[in-house]
Amino acid sequence: MAGRLEGKVAVITGGAGALGRNVAELLLHEGAKVALVDINEQALKEQVSRLENKGQVIGLTSDLSSEKDVAAYVGQVVENWGRIDVFLNNAGIIGKVAPLIEQTMEDFESMFNINVKGVFLGLKHVLPIMAAQKSGSIINTSSVSGLMGSSGNSLYSASKHAVVGLTKTAALEAARDSVRVNSIHPAPLDSEMMKKIEETLNQEDPSAVRNNISSRIPLGRYGSMEEVAKLVLFLASDDSEFITGSQYRIDGGMGAR
Repeated sequence: MAGRLEGKVAVITGGAGALGRNVAELLLHEGAKVALVDINEQALKEQVSRLENKGQVIGLTSDLSSEKDVAAYVGQVVENWGRIDVFLNNAGIIGKVAPLIEQTMEDFESMFNINVKGVFLGLKHVLPIMAAQKSGSIINTSSVSGLMGSSGNSLYSASKHAVVGLTKTAALEAARDSVRVNSIHPAPLDSEMMKKIEETLNQEDPSAVRNNISSRIPLGRYGSMEEVAKLVLFLASDDSEFITGSQYRIDGGMGAR
C-alpha cells in the first residue's frame, strides 16, 4: 500500500538534528524523497548515512542566514527532483538563557539571523516553487514560547512570535495558489537541547529543573520527537488539505491554562 506522501518531495532544515531525523524517518516511511539541510556538514553526512537505507535522502549544507545559500539549496532540490511538496522550516537555536537586560546585541543578532531571517528566506524561496505547482505544504517550527512569554528566554520567545506572524501572512498570500502554511508549537521536548538548558540553570541538580518544568505541563512530562514528527506528517499530508494559517500546539496541555 502506498504511503501518504508517495512521490512527494520534502525539505527539512535543521536536518542534522534529532527532530530532523525523526521527521525524515517518518516521511521516508510514507514514501517521500527527503532533502536534509543543515550548516553542520559532518553531522549532516552522519544523518544521511543513518537514513539512506530507508529511502531516497540527500544532505545539503547551507547557512540559512545567507540568501545565496538558501536559494542554492532550493535550486538544488528542484534540480534533483523537480519539485518541493513539503517544507519543514525547522532550523533554530535556543540562544543564551538569561534575563532580557543581560542579553547583548550580538545575542539578538545571532538569534534573529537563524530563527527569523532563516525562516523568512526559506519561505521567500520555496513559496514560488509551490505556487508554480499550485500545491504544497509548509510547516514552520515555532514553540510554545511563540505563543506566550518565557522568562529568561526573551530573544527566543520574540523570535518564535515572529515565526507566527510570518506564518499567518504567508498563508494568506499563498492561499490563492493552493499552498498551505502552518506553524507547530512544541512544549519542551526530551532532547539534548533541554538537557543543556537544565544544566545551565542548575549545574548541581539538572533533574530539579526538569521536574519543575514537567510540573508546569498538565500531562506531567516532556514531549517526544516522535510525537512532533506525527504532527508534521499530518500537516504535510492531504489529511490536512483545508488547514492553513493555523498554530498547532503540541504542548501536553500548557496552552489550556
